[in-house]
Amino acid sequence: MWIILAILSALCLGCYDVSKKRSLTANSVVGVLTISVLISSVILFPMWLLSRIYPDMMQQTILYVPQVDLYTHGLIIIKSALVLSSWLCAYIALKHLPLSVVAPMQATRPMWTLIGALFLFSEVLNGWQWAGVVCALGSVLIYSLVERKKDKQEMKGQQTYLVFLIIGILLGSASGLYDKYLMRQYDHNAVQVYYTWYQALMMLIVAGVTRLQRERGMVQTLFAWRWEIIGISVFLVLSDFFYLLALTYPESLIAVVATARRAGTIIPFIYGIVILKEQHPLRKVLCLSGILLGLVCLLIGTL
Repeated sequence: MWIILAILSALCLGCYDVSKKRSLTANSVVGVLTISVLISSVILFPMWLLSRIYPDMMQQTILYVPQVDLYTHGLIIIKSALVLSSWLCAYIALKHLPLSVVAPMQATRPMWTLIGALFLFSEVLNGWQWAGVVCALGSVLIYSLVERKKDKQEMKGQQTYLVFLIIGILLGSASGLYDKYLMRQYDHNAVQVYYTWYQALMMLIVAGVTRLQRERGMVQTLFAWRWEIIGISVFLVLSDFFYLLALTYPESLIAVVATARRAGTIIPFIYGIVILKEQHPLRKVLCLSGILLGLVCLLIGTL
């Protein structure tokens, strides 16, 4: 059951990535992130409210949100900070880089999560899993070497955003490992609801600082409403719900869940090539094929 939940999470995550790209085009990163998190908070509010008003009824469903103590709130705040930092870096990169470049790079997140799981959760890799890691990371390395042949000025302009993307990927992987730790001890609904609310509070602070900078002429990009922002919130809430629920199963493996979840990369990749008509499609298809082959090897080695 948990692998099915991971696949459902992957499909929602792919639609979430497309919604992000459409929302961020010529738009404020902070504005889009703030509004989308606030909408997510509103979506989750009825679960929390019904759990407080009708606890007996809600306990019979998978939507019950239990109360947690101050220590647990502190742990959830750490998760919020990790996720939010990862998002900010990834959103900045996504705004300036082609979607078909960002998507394959983000697909390597489960590889780093898997490596972390070797040390933190004593998960052991077999031959198929090692083949998956080598295949996926090797594909990204080869692609990056090929891309160096492009115009030097163009690459120079992309290097800063590639750094943001790499930082976002590493922080996201750390968050995945932290999720497994939390799901061993705490309710998945409580973690999702409260970490979303804490993110909303953090983003309101960031948005306030950004507004002051804009008034001083330090920030030029203005926020523009896009209906796709609602898609960001809806698909993220669904993706996180399936993902955290999958991790509550005792037999679930964070390496497999993270790998299966990133298979949703195929959705934004196809969107970037077919709809956005991004350049160098063959190179990107070869890169993504290598990554997907690596993901398949990981799944074969784990199932």
